[in-house]
Formats: sequence, structure tokens, C-alpha cells
Amino acid sequence: MVNNSIMTNPEAFVALRNLEQTNQRLATTQNRVSTGLKVTGAVDDASNFAIAQGIRGDIRALGAVTQGLNNSKGIGNVALAGATAISDLLQDIRQKLTELSNQGITSQQREILTNDLNELMSQASNFVANAVFSNVNLLTGTTNIDTLSNLNGGALRLTAQTNVGEQIRSVANVVSTATTATNAQSILALEYSNLESTMNLALGALGAEVRALNFQTDFLSAVTDATEEGLGNIVDADLARESAQLTALQVRQQLGVQVLNITNQAPQILLGLFQ
Repeated sequence: MVNNSIMTNPEAFVALRNLEQTNQRLATTQNRVSTGLKVTGAVDDASNFAIAQGIRGDIRALGAVTQGLNNSKGIGNVALAGATAISDLLQDIRQKLTELSNQGITSQQREILTNDLNELMSQASNFVANAVFSNVNLLTGTTNIDTLSNLNGGALRLTAQTNVGEQIRSVANVVSTATTATNAQSILALEYSNLESTMNLALGALGAEVRALNFQTDFLSAVTDATEEGLGNIVDADLARESAQLTALQVRQQLGVQVLNITNQAPQILLGLFQ
């Protein structure tokens, strides 16, 4: 039954409530379109927002782990580059020692070869000294580098290759004694052999450890991408749907305003009966 009253206008109340609901939904849709998110706070969806916050924390933590691994990769790569350069230099060092082991060379030739050998050992020492990244040198240090590799507390190790520096110093200390073929042969059989073995072990260890770091950073990158995709499924808005919804709600808002204007005119129509 229609209430013909100028004191109470229930039709206007209904129109106003509908318009308020439309405005609220319109505000929500506009917020989703502007932010690209369907869940921007706990008020929108308490449970999903809490889940999303936890996932965001995981993503931040994965980023920190990856950063630490990248730093360790830098340390390992620099040490590996130094060890590789020394290993390449060993070919020349062996050649010089082999030439010095020949009893048929002259004293002048021996002096030239010894000087060359000293220069090569000096260069090897420079390679060791310069294999530094972030103030860490695995070829001279004595401390292993353990790096957090996942969110469960696992770690990957870079092993200090202290023997590299020690063996190079050992060879450098005795090359001055290669004044005879016998001494040169002795250096070749002992100090050089130990250095070559040490370099092979260092290259194998560093190569495997750096490769493990590379594998882990690649894996964490894939995990991070998948985690961000999962987060997006929870909080990201479907902008195509929200755009269509926005247009529909704008039309509904306009109609609601018109209906409210019409219902507000009802008391004026009643007043006309008394004229």
C-alpha cells in the first residue's frame, strides 16, 4: 500500500538505501581498478589478506636469501677466476722448470730462464692477492663461507683454498735454487707437483661449489616467480571484469539518483491536492 504522507516517504528511503549500496559497491570497484588489487586490506577480506601478508613476507625473505647467494657467487667466481689464471700459468712454469732441468744449457741461458720463472711466480702471487671480492679472498683465507640457501635454514659452503697461497709461496721460495739441473728437477718433482695437485683440487672444489650456488639461485628465482603468481591469484583484481562492473555501477548510480529525485517529488504532488 502506497503511503500518501508528507511526513514520511518510505519510497524515498528505499531509493536512498539502494543508492547508498550502489555508491559503496562503486567505491569498492573504483579502488580495485585504481590499485589493481581486489584485496587491499583486512577489511576487504580478512583471511585472504592475512594469507597474502604471509606470502609477501616469504617473498621478501626469498629476496634476502637470493641476495646473500649472489654475494657468495661473487666471492666464488672471483676465487675461481684467480685459480683458473694460476692453473693456466702453471703450463709456463712447468716449461721453464723443465728447461732448467736440462744440463746442456749455458749459465747465461739458465739465468734468463730463472728470471722468467721468478716473474711467472710473481704473477701467480699477484693472482692470489687480487682474487678478492667483498673483502674476502678464498685463496688466502682460512675461513669457509657458509651462505643461507633457503627458508628452512639450509646452507651452501664455499671452502677456503688456503693451500693455494701456501703452495705458491713454497715454489716461489725455492725457484732461486734452480741454479742446477738437479735442483730444477727436484723442484719440478716436489714443490711444483704439490702446487699442480693443489690447483687441480681447488679448481674442482670451487667449480662445484659455484655451480651449486648458481643452481640454487636459479631455483629460488623460479620459486619466487611461482610464489608471486600465487599471491596474484589471491589479491589481484580481474581488471576486465572490474571495468565492466564499473560501467554497470555508474549507470545504476545515475538511475538511482533519478529514482531518488522522483520519490522526493511525491510530497510536492500531495500538496497540489490542496490548491
